[in-house]
Amino acid sequence: MREDNGMLYVKWTIRIVVLLLLAAFLHYTLPQRDVVRIADTYERRIDPGNNAVFWSRANTGNAQNDNRDVFFVQTIQADGDPMVYRNEDTGWGWPPYLKFDSASLQTRAADLRSTGDEPQWVVLRHYGWRMDILSVFPNALGIRPVDSPDVELFPWGNIVRIVVIVLLILTIRRLLIMFRQSNIDPLTDGDPSTKPSWWPGRRR
Repeated sequence: MREDNGMLYVKWTIRIVVLLLLAAFLHYTLPQRDVVRIADTYERRIDPGNNAVFWSRANTGNAQNDNRDVFFVQTIQADGDPMVYRNEDTGWGWPPYLKFDSASLQTRAADLRSTGDEPQWVVLRHYGWRMDILSVFPNALGIRPVDSPDVELFPWGNIVRIVVIVLLILTIRRLLIMFRQSNIDPLTDGDPSTKPSWWPGRRR
């Protein structure tokens, strides 16, 4: 009984870890929207270094160099906290947003700059995380102006994406079960009549 309980704990631990990793992956990859005020925009030369996994591989159309210029957008959130976004092309890489317009997006961001006295609020769509200790910035995907910071944003797009992902996972799981039942289980069954026609020892 102890061994059964131990195996049960191991299985549930593995399942929980997999679910947490999947949730972290989706939280990083799926687009999110923030209501912010753009304070400034700038361009800085960066070297991704050890945290290169959080940066795009290279600017689309440029040589594959470690050091490169990256656009940044400095913003102030509705509660007064600062938030900095990078603005890089994703190109044909991952995540598959096919973003090639970082220069145009930077121009729109610069045009929407405002001050605290006369704020122009915008909805900034992005993916990724902000981690100060690792110098990691979320990547801006789009900007549109709004009238106030109290605009309601419902994540319809992410709900549709998650439903599609769940359906895809369930479909793959069902196909694997059907494959196991039709191709693997007969091989492990002791009854020769259930073996495929090519199985040694089966009567023809």
